[in-house]
Amino acid sequence: RCTHYLFIVVVAVNSTLLTINAGDYIFYTDWAWTSFVIFSISQTLMLVVGACYYLTFTGVPGTATYYALIMTVYTWVAKGAWFALGYPYDFIVTPVWLPSAMLLDLAYWATKKNKHSLILFGGVMCGMSLPLFNMVNLITVADPLETAFKYPRPTLPPYMTPIEPAVGKFYNSPVALGAGAGAVLSVTMAALGCKLNTW
Repeated sequence: RCTHYLFIVVVAVNSTLLTINAGDYIFYTDWAWTSFVIFSISQTLMLVVGACYYLTFTGVPGTATYYALIMTVYTWVAKGAWFALGYPYDFIVTPVWLPSAMLLDLAYWATKKNKHSLILFGGVMCGMSLPLFNMVNLITVADPLETAFKYPRPTLPPYMTPIEPAVGKFYNSPVALGAGAGAVLSVTMAALGCKLNTW
């Protein structure tokens, strides 16, 4: 059991680190939509593997949401260090994982703790919903370009200096692309999360 709990902590911490890095995509405005898709998928997969593992480990519906809350709190604490760099508070993070994790719990609860339904239905719903919530997150923060120029990161290399965005240059609908890819990949990661409980 100690190994199981350790795994939960490790995945939650890594999810937090990934989230902190993923938040930087709005600085690289020329690649914003491309990065949005990649980071939305990466966050979805980290959420779903840890949440499904934790959920099937305890067998209690609601645990996935609790796991997402752990991710959120870890991220808030870690990003508190950004104050030292002069970032405004509204630029930190909103809890985009909670509603997606709630869908995992709902799929598990509504199907009377059916693991396969969790993998299929929960994985698809989580994968499709997170890019949508991530876009809401993007809309609620301060204007990315203005923030990037107003709060330049001292460690930002020259080739990553913010430039005028080329919106729509790479993907016409980043939310749809992220949701489509996330829905497929999340099923695989949900299955992995459940499988990890059968060591």
